[in-house]
Amino acid sequence: MKEMLDLINQMSPYVLLGFLFAGLMHAFIPNNLYSKYLGGRTVRSVINAIILSIPLPLCSCGVIPTAMSLRREGASKGATTAFLISTPQTGIDSIIATYSILGLPFAILRPVAAIITAILGGILGITFADEKDENSTVAMPQQSVAGEPEKSFWQKMAGGIKYAFVDMMQDIGRWLVAGLVIAGIITAFVPDSFFEFFAQSSLLSMLMVLLLAIPMYLCATGSIPIAVALMLKGLSPGTALVLLMAGPAVNTASMLVVNKVMGRRSLLIYIGSIIAGAIAFGMCIDYMLPREWFLQPLNAIHAHSHHGLPVFNTICSVALLALLVNAFIRRHSHSHHHDCECGCGHSEGEDCSCKSENAAVVICVEGMSCNHCKASVEKALKGIAGVETVTVDLVTGEASVTGKFDRDEAVKAVEAIGFTAKLKEV
Repeated sequence: MKEMLDLINQMSPYVLLGFLFAGLMHAFIPNNLYSKYLGGRTVRSVINAIILSIPLPLCSCGVIPTAMSLRREGASKGATTAFLISTPQTGIDSIIATYSILGLPFAILRPVAAIITAILGGILGITFADEKDENSTVAMPQQSVAGEPEKSFWQKMAGGIKYAFVDMMQDIGRWLVAGLVIAGIITAFVPDSFFEFFAQSSLLSMLMVLLLAIPMYLCATGSIPIAVALMLKGLSPGTALVLLMAGPAVNTASMLVVNKVMGRRSLLIYIGSIIAGAIAFGMCIDYMLPREWFLQPLNAIHAHSHHGLPVFNTICSVALLALLVNAFIRRHSHSHHHDCECGCGHSEGEDCSCKSENAAVVICVEGMSCNHCKASVEKALKGIAGVETVTVDLVTGEASVTGKFDRDEAVKAVEAIGFTAKLKEV
């Protein structure tokens, strides 16, 4: 377990730095550029999707509703598939975290493999997509932002820092902790002899990792300590790359959503591209590149476990722990204050003259797991004609909507981005 504690200490400064960069990108890079560059069944739309996905600080679950929103706004199936494959692994936070533990070769090869695999998946998507279905996409109404004041530099900075260390920490923190726990369990309790049989064959070990990684959810950052644990047990660097690629990109939730919104053919292209790309790059690492490139960072972990790490790393680890605790408390704390169902801000039970005229409609949304999911639902509902206010509670999975609008249209708008929605019975 000491090795895992040293791993956390070595990783924490880079994780915090990666979160900060991701937050600043979120604050300063406008997100209204994407849909107009992703339409059409062309290779250019696929390349545009990959280029535009690189700076996006999206976690592995947040990319799903974002991609489905782009699809409903006119992005081709090929561009959407490429966006889904490349985004989680090309984020600045995951690249920096990969470099911190697995070294420069992995930090370079991981996003390169993701980009090339995304190009493959995107081209297959535009080649084999149903043309009739492709052309039937109806653009979602766009939310008007007229009159919204332009934020100052310092307001953007503050918003970026909040997004990095509050919102992103809520979204990714639990999965990072889960990854560290799983890595600790593998290191402490799984005997080396368990992996000896798989270590004899790179392909067999890759298939074993795929079998374990595909059904469960792993975020791009949380998969890193698990990859380290597997390598410490003797599995090849190529097998670790397969986990790093397949874990964040393919999981049960994403497969269900892609099948629902884009169809079975697109789902098969999506899964097949990731598996083929992961295994191909994994085999290249194991048979074409020096193994020492990828084992040197592990030796550094062993060295640090004997000689210790600088005090700065320990301070960063304490800060990371404090932020994770804060994120947990924020995510799971419930206020006992209940707003009036009209959404006007009065407490329940207080006199409210507008209650009968503008009662809120509550929509139960299944599948939201992060703040990106919440933002996607809000955007979809605010685009409905007649909607005045939207309040989404991530913990309860309820969206409270006021205004004079078509309720069935609101439910369909949420379902169009991959969630399950229904009106709450009163």
